[in-house]
Amino acid sequence: MSRRNRYSVPEYVAGIVKNDRQILSRAVTLVESTLPEDQRLAEELVEGVLSFTGNSLRIGVSGVPGVGKSTFIDRFGQLLIERGYRVAVLTVDPSSEAGKGSILGDKTRMEQLSTSPNAFIRPSPSSGILGGVSAKTRECSLLCEAAGYNIILIETIGVGQSETAVKGMVDFFLLLALAGAGDELQGIKKGIMEMADLIVINKADGENQKAVERAKGQLVEALHFFPKKENGWITEVSTCSSLMGVGMESIWNTIESFEEKMKINGFFYKNRALQRVHWMKEQIHLLLEVGFYSDKKMSKEIAQKKSLVQTGGKSALAAARELVEKYLYLNSIKE
Repeated sequence: MSRRNRYSVPEYVAGIVKNDRQILSRAVTLVESTLPEDQRLAEELVEGVLSFTGNSLRIGVSGVPGVGKSTFIDRFGQLLIERGYRVAVLTVDPSSEAGKGSILGDKTRMEQLSTSPNAFIRPSPSSGILGGVSAKTRECSLLCEAAGYNIILIETIGVGQSETAVKGMVDFFLLLALAGAGDELQGIKKGIMEMADLIVINKADGENQKAVERAKGQLVEALHFFPKKENGWITEVSTCSSLMGVGMESIWNTIESFEEKMKINGFFYKNRALQRVHWMKEQIHLLLEVGFYSDKKMSKEIAQKKSLVQTGGKSALAAARELVEKYLYLNSIKE
C-alpha cells in the first residue's frame, strides 16, 4: 500500500467505528498487505479496534464447488438485513499457483446483497492457505465487527483441505451439500460432517426435491452414529433452495437456537477464548518462519542444505533440524 493511501492508526480506527466504508476497505487492504511496514501498522490497527469488537456472530459457510455458496449467501444475507442485521461477507477465492492471482468473482455473484447499504462484501485471495481461508480472515472479521457489522459470514473455497481452519475462527459452521445423481451425497466427508453445526442440502427445487429429501434422510440416519459434541449440540440437517429463497428462515432459526444454547451453557465464550489463543499460536509460527527466512546469516546455509536435499545427499528431516539449530544458535549469540 502506498504511503499516500495510508492513514494514521487513530484515523483508521475513527473511520472504521463510524462505518466509513472507504476507510474500512483501505484498512482491510492494509491488513492483507505483505509489506513489513504495513504489517506493523496493521498490528497496531487491530489492537486499536479490539475494544469495539466481540458483538457479532461469526458464521462459516463451506461446501464443495458448485454447491451454490455465493447464491446461498446472497439470499441468506438479504433475510438477515430484512431482520435488522448488518452483514459483512468475507469471501475467499482460490489463488493461482502459477500466477499467484485470484479470480475474486464472488462479489459479482451476490447481485442483490452487494447493492445493500447494510452489507459489506470483501473478496480476498487464499494465497495458498489451507482450509479455504485467507491468511488475514481473522483480522478482517475484527475490522468488520468494529464497523458495526453484527453478522460476519465467511465463505470458503470449498471442502477438501483443512476445514478446521474455518471452524477455528467462527461461532457456527454451516456446511452446504448437494444431493447426488442417485441416492448418494456428493463430495461430503465424515470429518467435515463432524465439524458442521448444520448441514444444509441446497437446490431443493424442481425435479431435484425428491433426491434432496432422500439425501436428508440418509444424513440424519448417519449422524446418529457420530460421537456427541463437547458443546452438547446435535448437528441438524435442513434443506433449502437458494435459487427460490426457500428454507432460509428455518436455517436462521436453527442458528439463533444454537447461539442461545451456547451462551447459556457457556461454550460460546469458551470457544471464543480458545480461538484467540490458537490465533496467537498461529502468529508465533508465522513470525518465526518469517524471521528464519529473512535472516541474512541463514540464506547461505539454507541454500546449501536445499542443494543437498535436492541431490539426495541429506534427508529433509536432518537438513531441517540442522537449519533450525543453527538459527537458534545465531539468535542466542545476539542475546
